[in-house]
Amino acid sequence: MEEHTISDAIHKHRRLRFWYRGGVRTVEPYAFGVADGGHPVLRAYQVSGFSRSLEQGWKLFHLEEMRDTTVLEETFDHPRQGYMRNDPAMVKIYCEL
Repeated sequence: MEEHTISDAIHKHRRLRFWYRGGVRTVEPYAFGVADGGHPVLRAYQVSGFSRSLEQGWKLFHLEEMRDTTVLEETFDHPRQGYMRNDPAMVKIYCEL
């Protein structure tokens, strides 16, 4: 997964679809950066697809575990309730809404 693709999707408010920990998920990407420990991460709102917790909502995805990522034509207009800029889970932020 190219970081450029994620940044582009964030800037264009385009949804992403990818395989992650057991199933395909569709998300709205909000922030891309690095978590403590140096792992690249994506903060996103999952709108559909597989989830071990059986819930949609805010999640932090590790890029090294994302597979077959596709930028969708579907867009989103406004930030979801609960979105915070300067995500505290990230020690460095490359791109955010």
